[in-house]
Amino acid sequence: MQSRNKIFDDLSHLMTNAMGVAQGAKTEAETAMKGLIDRWLADRDFVTREEFDAVRAMAVKAREENAALEARIAALEAGGSGKTETPAV
Repeated sequence: MQSRNKIFDDLSHLMTNAMGVAQGAKTEAETAMKGLIDRWLADRDFVTREEFDAVRAMAVKAREENAALEARIAALEAGGSGKTETPAV
């Protein structure tokens, strides 16, 4: 008496091959979806974190410089308020 049936062996090989094909299809679908998402994001002109941080640092520096210049202008105006200037005609 045979311990293994040929039909079950064939069915086992068929299922193993089907699982390999399904795994390959899954990998291919993931790769295609990743490429689609990458292209979509590139078309939207999103900035990277590094670019965002660089622009943010520039904005902080500009605000600090504006505050310093405002203080300097206020000091100059306060120092010159006692003098009256006559416009040259």
